[in-house]
Amino acid sequence: MYATRARQARPEAFAVRPGIAERLGLPYMDAPLALSAVALAAFGVFALEQSTLNDVPGSPGYFADRQAVYAVLGLAGMYLLARVDYSRFRELRVGIYTFLCASVALVLVFGFAARGSRRAFDLPFFSFQPSELGKLLLVLALAGFVIDGARRGSARQRTVRYLCLGFAPAALVFLQPDLGTSLVFGVITLAVMYVGGVRWTHLATIGTVLAALVALVLVAAPTVGAPILKGYQEERLTSFLDPSGDPSDAGYQQNQAKIAIGSGEKTGRGDRATQTRLDFVPERHTDFIFAVIGERYGFGGAALVLSLYALLIWRALRIVTLSKNSYGILVAGGIAAMLLFQVFVNVGMNLGIMPITGIPLPLMSYGGSSVLATFLAIGVLQSIHAQARLSQAGRFAW
Repeated sequence: MYATRARQARPEAFAVRPGIAERLGLPYMDAPLALSAVALAAFGVFALEQSTLNDVPGSPGYFADRQAVYAVLGLAGMYLLARVDYSRFRELRVGIYTFLCASVALVLVFGFAARGSRRAFDLPFFSFQPSELGKLLLVLALAGFVIDGARRGSARQRTVRYLCLGFAPAALVFLQPDLGTSLVFGVITLAVMYVGGVRWTHLATIGTVLAALVALVLVAAPTVGAPILKGYQEERLTSFLDPSGDPSDAGYQQNQAKIAIGSGEKTGRGDRATQTRLDFVPERHTDFIFAVIGERYGFGGAALVLSLYALLIWRALRIVTLSKNSYGILVAGGIAAMLLFQVFVNVGMNLGIMPITGIPLPLMSYGGSSVLATFLAIGVLQSIHAQARLSQAGRFAW
């Protein structure tokens, strides 16, 4: 009785206060997905700050500061995309696909050369790598093509059409050359096709053809004196099988990374992390950031990072089941496959069980294009989640 009278006298004191998501205009945000992404980005910035203090003379926080700026911009992009109805991208699939192919192709002509490859445009304040954003663009465009072409032609014709649409930009990325990103494009294509209902017999045939191509590229072509891959690419792909066989070159990176991770033991070496702090591990701010985590923070730190990735991917897969339409299912499935493949390959090459392909660790490896593209992909997932929850709320509203 007294509580009822108090509510009547002071209704504002008993009103339910809106949460953070409501205040941001995202009442149906997937909070675990957003928090895991932010935590990984923050952990990456902290690891970069600790491991690259002496890399740029006079600017000890060079990599960490820039990575933090990229993360903030990525968060802003995630927020904006989360407020957009993702279904609109299906209507723009032709324009998105055209922009994807054009931007990747223009890099071959106008991109700046670094270490024998052309992968990015050199802009006034930063460099932009179109292939990183292209991963998300391929998911959005290919999912639209799969939905709209579901009843056009025979099943075999549709499979061939989807393969051509996905592997065309992958081939352009391969010519830069960027083997790792082209592999991600291929995985995205196959994942969207699988979620889109392509027959398992077609997928098995594709797998057989790809295995034959790998044998041709790594064995047959070099044997007859017509190598398809560059020398360093071939060494990277094969050195993980016997890293001690070439300890001074291709196998050196993985050997040093494994030493760094093993020396971290349970709790890490902290400031005594000599492998990563004294430059024994090359590319520790990009490809081998996980080795930094393993040495500085030990098994506990590595387990925390992998747990955050598990949470991130689980929430992405959960959104696949929640989507209100087939387009959202395909997009969420493609993004989940993209994230899972990158994490698996990057961590695997740090542990010595996967070849070195130059695939970054999402949200943690240094690189503005990669961080921005990953946050934008998470923004699309948030949009799918929000639209699904809104649809459910409307369905059960009386």
